[in-house]
Amino acid sequence: MTSQSGEPAVANEDAMVLIVDDDAMLRAGLGNLFRSVGVQVMLFGSAAELLEYKLPDVPCCLVLDVRLRGPSGLDLQTRLGQMGIHIPIIFMTGYGDIAMTVAAMKAGAEDFMAKPFRDQDLLDAVSAALEKDRLRRRGLRKVEEIRANYATLTPRESEVMGMAVTGLLNKQIAGEIGISEVTVKIHRGQAMRKMKARTFADLVLMAQQIGICKTDQ
Repeated sequence: MTSQSGEPAVANEDAMVLIVDDDAMLRAGLGNLFRSVGVQVMLFGSAAELLEYKLPDVPCCLVLDVRLRGPSGLDLQTRLGQMGIHIPIIFMTGYGDIAMTVAAMKAGAEDFMAKPFRDQDLLDAVSAALEKDRLRRRGLRKVEEIRANYATLTPRESEVMGMAVTGLLNKQIAGEIGISEVTVKIHRGQAMRKMKARTFADLVLMAQQIGICKTDQ
């Protein structure tokens, strides 16, 4: 299957779609739909079933019915947020669920599909959500790499880097901590090398990403 742009809709073998719906027939139908385009899928009949499942370490997307027996889709959305699980959620909604849909979107849902919906519309929405989660995971890995590099700095290199990224000149740093300007340059250069920063602007960005240097926003 292809999206409206002509590209494959969701041919992501390294991703998984999680479906939570208490309608067994709809759940099975959606499972078959995603398998038909080469996407791994896991099916759950309730929020409790999903919460007992250990999420795989791959890009994921949750296709979730707003109304469920027991805890609702909104309850599950809230619970996942409390657990620090931030995968994209696409809600499926029925007639009369407008208020619940608005609440879900305000709480950060990626999209919603009004039943009955076209298979292709759902495939396109899931494809976009999986790509978003892939990018999110890539960003997290990058931050982890930056933190690991930062951990290799000596205390003095860390101190010099922290002062430099706030905008202080080498001369000012030298005066502040009582070392020569040449020594500051050496520590600054070592910090950039260990952080794998090609430019000082890259170093500042890395510092912002791990919370060493605060942005103005």
